[in-house]
Amino acid sequence: MNLKRLTPENFTPDMQPQLTALFKQLNATISLQPIEKLLQKDGPLILVICEIDGKVAGMASMATYRVISGYKGMVEDVVVHENHRGKGIGRALMEKLVQEATRLHLTEILLFSGHHRTAAIALYTSLGFIVKNSGLYTLKLNS
Repeated sequence: MNLKRLTPENFTPDMQPQLTALFKQLNATISLQPIEKLLQKDGPLILVICEIDGKVAGMASMATYRVISGYKGMVEDVVVHENHRGKGIGRALMEKLVQEATRLHLTEILLFSGHHRTAAIALYTSLGFIVKNSGLYTLKLNS
């Protein structure tokens, strides 16, 4: 298992179709953005992947942002390939994101998870995340 943060320097074009196929296991109705365009040195997106035998087996991302209440990270798009679930990859990806957040001196990490994703919720709570009593509202914009 090889865990790494993707950067413009270590991203290869053959990773895009692998990440696209993996993302479809999380949400088949949303298109994955071109990864190469999202990666910036010291940019707001942290994307970590797990490779097994040279193939992407899992990914997780965190967008960082500064607001009056602190320097925060929002975890998004955590997915492990269905053939590799239950092997600790999701935990390793999340721990890598927490390491990156600590390195960057973030004050808080947030994430949302559907109530039906019991395995994911068990992972997040085991890492110390707690559920907040709040509502999530969304407004889709055509852009």
